[in-house]
Amino acid sequence: MTTPNAWLPEAAACSSTGRVRSSNEDAFGYRADHGIFVVCDGMGGAAGGEIASRMTVQAILERMTAAMPRGEARATLLESIAEANRAVLERADRDPGLYGMGTTLVALYLSPGCAVIAHAGDSRCYLIRGGKLERRTHDHSLVDEQMRMGTMTREEAERSPFRSVITRAVGTQKMVCEDVQEMETKSGDVFLLCTDGLTREVSEENIARILHGEPKLNAAAQLLVEAANEAGGRDNVTSVLVRVP
Repeated sequence: MTTPNAWLPEAAACSSTGRVRSSNEDAFGYRADHGIFVVCDGMGGAAGGEIASRMTVQAILERMTAAMPRGEARATLLESIAEANRAVLERADRDPGLYGMGTTLVALYLSPGCAVIAHAGDSRCYLIRGGKLERRTHDHSLVDEQMRMGTMTREEAERSPFRSVITRAVGTQKMVCEDVQEMETKSGDVFLLCTDGLTREVSEENIARILHGEPKLNAAAQLLVEAANEAGGRDNVTSVLVRVP
Protein backbone atom coordinates (compact mmCIF):
# COMPACT_ATOMS: atom_id res chain seq x y z
CA MET A 1 0.00 0.00 0.00
CA THR A 2 1.85 3.05 -1.23
CA THR A 3 1.03 6.70 -1.69
CA PRO A 4 2.38 7.86 -5.06
CA ASN A 5 3.41 11.50 -5.35
CA ALA A 6 0.62 12.11 -7.86
CA TRP A 7 -1.95 10.91 -5.30
CA LEU A 8 -2.15 13.50 -2.53
CA PRO A 9 -5.02 13.88 -0.04
CA GLU A 10 -6.16 17.40 0.80
CA ALA A 11 -6.13 18.25 4.52
CA ALA A 12 -6.89 21.09 6.90
CA ALA A 13 -6.97 21.44 10.68
CA CYS A 14 -8.03 23.78 13.46
CA SER A 15 -7.49 23.57 17.23
CA SER A 16 -8.51 25.78 20.16
CA THR A 17 -8.08 25.81 23.92
CA GLY A 18 -11.81 26.54 24.18
CA ARG A 19 -13.41 29.10 26.45
CA VAL A 20 -12.67 27.51 29.84
CA ARG A 21 -9.29 25.74 29.78
CA SER A 22 -6.05 27.71 30.12
CA SER A 23 -3.94 25.32 28.01
CA ASN A 24 -4.51 23.03 25.05
CA GLU A 25 -3.86 19.34 25.72
CA ASP A 26 -5.05 18.39 22.24
CA ALA A 27 -2.41 17.69 19.61
CA PHE A 28 -2.61 16.90 15.92
CA GLY A 29 -0.27 16.36 13.03
CA TYR A 30 -0.28 14.99 9.54
CA ARG A 31 1.85 14.24 6.51
CA ALA A 32 -0.50 14.32 3.56
CA ASP A 33 2.35 13.26 1.27
CA HIS A 34 2.57 10.02 3.28
CA GLY A 35 -1.17 9.69 3.88
CA ILE A 36 -0.95 9.75 7.70
CA PHE A 37 -3.15 11.92 9.97
CA VAL A 38 -3.26 11.87 13.79
CA VAL A 39 -5.34 13.55 16.52
CA CYS A 40 -4.79 13.12 20.27
CA ASP A 41 -6.43 14.45 23.44
CA GLY A 42 -4.08 14.34 26.42
CA MET A 43 -4.90 13.71 30.06
CA GLY A 44 -2.90 14.04 33.26
CA GLY A 45 -1.83 16.79 35.62
CA ALA A 46 1.34 18.90 35.66
CA ALA A 47 1.19 19.36 31.86
CA GLY A 48 1.23 15.57 31.49
CA GLY A 49 -1.66 15.47 29.04
CA GLU A 50 -0.05 18.02 26.78
CA ILE A 51 3.22 16.11 26.82
CA ALA A 52 1.59 12.73 26.20
CA SER A 53 -0.51 13.93 23.26
CA ARG A 54 2.37 15.69 21.53
CA MET A 55 4.76 12.78 22.09
CA THR A 56 2.23 10.37 20.60
CA VAL A 57 1.57 12.46 17.50
CA GLN A 58 5.28 12.92 16.91
CA ALA A 59 6.15 9.25 17.43
CA ILE A 60 3.45 8.00 15.05
CA LEU A 61 4.26 10.49 12.31
CA GLU A 62 7.97 9.76 12.51
CA ARG A 63 7.51 5.98 12.45
CA MET A 64 4.95 6.01 9.66
CA THR A 65 6.90 8.36 7.41
CA ALA A 66 10.12 6.40 7.96
CA ALA A 67 8.54 2.98 7.37
CA MET A 68 6.15 3.64 4.50
CA PRO A 69 5.94 2.57 1.76
CA ARG A 70 8.22 -0.30 2.72
CA GLY A 71 5.90 -1.69 5.39
CA GLU A 72 2.35 -3.00 5.38
CA ALA A 73 0.06 -0.17 6.48
CA ARG A 74 -1.99 -1.88 9.20
CA ALA A 75 1.01 -3.56 10.83
CA THR A 76 3.14 -0.42 10.61
CA LEU A 77 0.41 1.70 12.17
CA LEU A 78 0.04 -0.75 15.06
CA GLU A 79 3.80 -0.77 15.57
CA SER A 80 3.90 3.02 15.59
CA ILE A 81 1.18 3.19 18.25
CA ALA A 82 2.99 0.62 20.38
CA GLU A 83 6.18 2.65 20.05
CA ALA A 84 4.35 5.82 21.11
CA ASN A 85 2.89 3.97 24.09
CA ARG A 86 6.34 2.84 25.23
CA ALA A 87 7.71 6.36 24.85
CA VAL A 88 4.97 7.90 27.00
CA LEU A 89 5.32 5.22 29.68
CA GLU A 90 9.10 5.65 29.80
CA ARG A 91 8.80 9.43 30.07
CA ALA A 92 6.39 9.08 32.99
CA ASP A 93 8.75 6.61 34.70
CA ARG A 94 11.58 9.13 34.46
CA ASP A 95 9.48 12.02 35.81
CA PRO A 96 7.24 11.15 38.81
CA GLY A 97 5.36 14.42 38.29
CA LEU A 98 4.02 13.01 35.02
CA TYR A 99 2.78 9.73 36.52
CA GLY A 100 -0.56 8.68 35.07
CA MET A 101 -0.39 10.84 31.97
CA GLY A 102 -1.87 9.48 28.78
CA THR A 103 -3.78 10.42 25.67
CA THR A 104 -6.62 9.36 23.45
CA LEU A 105 -5.76 8.66 19.83
CA VAL A 106 -7.40 8.54 16.44
CA ALA A 107 -5.18 7.94 13.41
CA LEU A 108 -5.95 7.62 9.72
CA TYR A 109 -3.71 6.17 7.02
CA LEU A 110 -4.82 6.69 3.43
CA SER A 111 -3.57 5.05 0.27
CA PRO A 112 -5.31 4.80 -3.12
CA GLY A 113 -8.64 3.08 -2.57
CA CYS A 114 -8.08 2.21 1.08
CA ALA A 115 -8.19 3.71 4.57
CA VAL A 116 -6.84 2.26 7.82
CA ILE A 117 -8.31 3.78 10.99
CA ALA A 118 -6.97 3.17 14.50
CA HIS A 119 -8.30 4.64 17.72
CA ALA A 120 -8.15 4.41 21.50
CA GLY A 121 -10.34 6.53 23.76
CA ASP A 122 -13.08 8.96 22.78
CA SER A 123 -11.49 10.90 19.95
CA ARG A 124 -13.47 10.02 16.84
CA CYS A 125 -13.34 9.45 13.11
CA TYR A 126 -16.26 10.27 10.85
CA LEU A 127 -16.74 9.66 7.14
CA ILE A 128 -18.65 12.12 4.98
CA ARG A 129 -19.78 10.47 1.75
CA GLY A 130 -22.55 11.57 -0.55
CA GLY A 131 -23.56 14.30 1.87
CA LYS A 132 -24.07 11.83 4.74
CA LEU A 133 -22.09 11.73 8.00
CA GLU A 134 -21.15 8.27 9.23
CA ARG A 135 -19.39 7.65 12.54
CA ARG A 136 -16.61 5.11 11.99
CA THR A 137 -15.43 4.69 15.59
CA HIS A 138 -17.07 4.05 18.95
CA ASP A 139 -15.84 5.65 22.14
CA HIS A 140 -13.73 3.66 24.57
CA SER A 141 -15.45 5.24 27.54
CA LEU A 142 -17.40 3.91 30.50
CA VAL A 143 -20.71 5.45 29.46
CA ASP A 144 -20.38 4.52 25.78
CA GLU A 145 -19.71 0.90 26.67
CA GLN A 146 -22.76 0.89 28.96
CA MET A 147 -24.87 2.31 26.15
CA ARG A 148 -23.69 -0.43 23.78
CA MET A 149 -24.64 -3.05 26.38
CA GLY A 150 -28.06 -1.46 26.76
CA THR A 151 -27.66 -0.62 30.45
CA MET A 152 -27.67 3.15 29.92
CA THR A 153 -29.62 5.42 27.58
CA ARG A 154 -28.03 8.26 25.63
CA GLU A 155 -29.86 10.77 27.82
CA GLU A 156 -28.50 9.10 30.96
CA ALA A 157 -25.01 9.03 29.48
CA GLU A 158 -25.10 12.75 28.76
CA ARG A 159 -25.97 13.45 32.40
CA SER A 160 -23.60 10.88 33.90
CA PRO A 161 -20.78 12.14 36.18
CA PHE A 162 -18.62 9.40 34.61
CA ARG A 163 -18.76 10.79 31.06
CA SER A 164 -15.04 11.53 31.12
CA VAL A 165 -13.91 8.07 32.26
CA ILE A 166 -11.81 6.60 29.41
CA THR A 167 -11.29 2.83 29.27
CA ARG A 168 -8.47 2.76 26.67
CA ALA A 169 -5.67 5.22 26.00
CA VAL A 170 -2.04 5.55 24.97
CA GLY A 171 0.47 5.67 27.82
CA THR A 172 -1.65 4.33 30.68
CA GLN A 173 -1.02 0.58 30.29
CA LYS A 174 1.68 -1.65 28.81
CA MET A 175 -0.73 -2.53 25.99
CA VAL A 176 -2.92 0.00 24.20
CA CYS A 177 -5.63 -2.42 22.91
CA GLU A 178 -6.62 -0.02 20.15
CA ASP A 179 -9.30 -0.83 17.59
CA VAL A 180 -8.21 -0.97 13.94
CA GLN A 181 -10.36 -1.16 10.83
CA GLU A 182 -9.82 -1.04 7.09
CA MET A 183 -12.28 0.25 4.53
CA GLU A 184 -12.50 1.07 0.86
CA THR A 185 -12.52 4.74 -0.07
CA LYS A 186 -14.05 6.66 -2.94
CA SER A 187 -12.88 9.82 -4.63
CA GLY A 188 -14.31 12.81 -2.78
CA ASP A 189 -14.71 11.04 0.57
CA VAL A 190 -14.00 13.36 3.49
CA PHE A 191 -12.78 12.10 6.87
CA LEU A 192 -13.15 14.09 10.09
CA LEU A 193 -10.80 13.32 12.99
CA CYS A 194 -11.76 15.17 16.15
CA THR A 195 -11.52 15.30 19.93
CA ASP A 196 -14.48 15.13 22.30
CA GLY A 197 -14.32 18.90 22.73
CA LEU A 198 -16.17 19.02 19.41
CA THR A 199 -18.58 16.10 19.80
CA ARG A 200 -19.70 17.04 23.31
CA GLU A 201 -20.63 20.55 22.24
CA VAL A 202 -21.88 20.05 18.67
CA SER A 203 -24.41 17.41 17.65
CA GLU A 204 -23.70 15.10 14.75
CA GLU A 205 -26.60 16.74 12.91
CA ASN A 206 -24.94 20.14 13.21
CA ILE A 207 -21.54 18.73 12.27
CA ALA A 208 -23.09 17.31 9.10
CA ARG A 209 -24.84 20.61 8.39
CA ILE A 210 -21.61 22.58 8.71
CA LEU A 211 -19.67 20.21 6.48
CA HIS A 212 -22.44 20.11 3.89
CA GLY A 213 -22.59 23.90 3.78
CA GLU A 214 -18.85 24.56 3.50
CA PRO A 215 -16.91 22.57 0.89
CA LYS A 216 -13.56 24.27 1.63
CA LEU A 217 -11.74 22.20 4.22
CA ASN A 218 -9.89 25.10 5.87
CA ALA A 219 -13.10 27.04 6.40
CA ALA A 220 -15.04 23.96 7.51
CA ALA A 221 -12.43 22.99 10.13
CA GLN A 222 -12.56 26.54 11.51
CA LEU A 223 -16.38 26.56 11.55
CA LEU A 224 -16.50 23.31 13.52
CA VAL A 225 -14.20 24.70 16.21
CA GLU A 226 -16.13 27.97 16.32
CA ALA A 227 -19.39 26.06 16.75
CA ALA A 228 -17.94 24.16 19.72
CA ASN A 229 -16.76 27.38 21.35
CA GLU A 230 -20.07 29.11 20.73
CA ALA A 231 -21.85 26.17 22.39
CA GLY A 232 -19.76 26.58 25.55
CA GLY A 233 -16.20 25.66 24.67
CA ARG A 234 -15.79 23.75 27.92
CA ASP A 235 -12.89 21.68 26.61
CA ASN A 236 -10.08 21.90 24.11
CA VAL A 237 -11.37 21.24 20.62
CA THR A 238 -9.59 19.98 17.51
CA SER A 239 -10.82 19.04 14.05
CA VAL A 240 -8.81 17.62 11.16
CA LEU A 241 -10.47 17.18 7.77
CA VAL A 242 -9.05 15.02 4.99
CA ARG A 243 -10.41 14.69 1.45
CA VAL A 244 -9.63 11.66 -0.72
CA PRO A 245 -8.40 12.84 -4.14
